[in-house]
Amino acid sequence: MFETFVIGLREGVEGALIVGIVAAFLRQRGRPDALRLMWAGVAIAIAICLAVAVALQVWSAGLPEAQQEGLETVVGAAAVVMVTYMIVWMRRHARGMKRDLEDAAATALAAGTAWALIGMAVLAVLREGFETAVFMLAAFNASGSALAAGIGAVLGIVVAAGIGYGIYRGGIRLDLARFFRLTGLVLVLVAAGLVATCFHTAHEAGWISAGQTQVVDLGWLIQPGSLVAALVTGVLGLQARPVQIEVAGWLLYLVPMMLFVAWPQARRSSAAPVRDGAPITVEATNR
Repeated sequence: MFETFVIGLREGVEGALIVGIVAAFLRQRGRPDALRLMWAGVAIAIAICLAVAVALQVWSAGLPEAQQEGLETVVGAAAVVMVTYMIVWMRRHARGMKRDLEDAAATALAAGTAWALIGMAVLAVLREGFETAVFMLAAFNASGSALAAGIGAVLGIVVAAGIGYGIYRGGIRLDLARFFRLTGLVLVLVAAGLVATCFHTAHEAGWISAGQTQVVDLGWLIQPGSLVAALVTGVLGLQARPVQIEVAGWLLYLVPMMLFVAWPQARRSSAAPVRDGAPITVEATNR
């Protein structure tokens, strides 16, 4: 439940941020016609994403067991790649993301067209929705309880929608750099768990046979149906009896990515140069 909540919140906030900024610009510029079109486009995009998620789930459920395990491996690997790219991109761009979006929106309106803004909002929802569908399918497959995972996903998306509405109404000032760093740390844990799960399902599918020596017996801790089992297996991706390749994959992903996300961003500053006797201030820039 917790991992799907974070995924729904993180992905939802990215989409809601763009939609909220675009909606605020259109409302401020007195364009209710364009605003109605944007909301209609967003609703259609959400419906398409839901249809894709349901279709993926139904299709995977209808496959033979070995093929289900293979599909779970492929979906899990795709989710890990997407999560990793998203974490790295946000690490570099989160601080100036809201300002860049506002600049892009202002430029589009200055050019005399609102269609670019509407397209920006709809495409943002489609992109985040498709990513969420892949993440959620992987998380549902790894979760011990589909109901709990579903509740977590819905709660995360609802909270994200509330944040987007607050941005639209001007009542929320979100520190994006801090928000995406904190959620990034949780997503690294989720992604590391997906890596371990991918190795587990790849073995079940008959794709991997190496590294199957048991490392430790966690059966005493991970009891089926328990809260601890949902946390350790669902979030961390560790099985009751993890094997070498699962633990190795988990650690090789977790450690460097945790360091990457948690490491403070460097601030580069230069001494103020003097030109014609007057100091010129050089602002610190973030990398």
